[in-house]
Amino acid sequence: MRMSSLRAQVAEIIAANPSQMPGQIAAELGVTEFDVVANLPQEMVTVMPRAELDNLMAELPEWGNMTTIVSVAGSIFEFKGSFPMGKVGHGYYNLVTKGDGLHGHLKLDNVAEVALVSKPFMGSESHSIQFFDGDGAIVFKIYLGRDRKRVLLADQVERFTALRNQFS
Repeated sequence: MRMSSLRAQVAEIIAANPSQMPGQIAAELGVTEFDVVANLPQEMVTVMPRAELDNLMAELPEWGNMTTIVSVAGSIFEFKGSFPMGKVGHGYYNLVTKGDGLHGHLKLDNVAEVALVSKPFMGSESHSIQFFDGDGAIVFKIYLGRDRKRVLLADQVERFTALRNQFS
């Protein structure tokens, strides 16, 4: 499928159903989720250079509370809180957390693409950082945080916008 026609198909689907998620669009079109994200309307996506991944991972713990999402076999796991600092060891980026919080070991070598996505969700402004493997499948996503009134945290929106501007 030519990318220009894919871009047009993605735009058409979003125009008809703005709340449809990239994963749903990918399944409908028979392409990868990254193919869909990379072909979102230009104002919705910026693909970061892969070489910036280490800098991004070092910066994320400073952003404050966000929502990290991992989807596996139709199940969705969410963690709300600060993204932890990490350190490289034994082939993984090991999340360093004292006490409660997000724990784990990320195989960052398997992350091939990082996309900054600004796509409304359920009628609300939404911004996320999405990590994809070499096959175009989502590895995990980090959504900007919201306050108790469900309003995006302004300082995170500023940081996200600065990242987008840096790489667009």
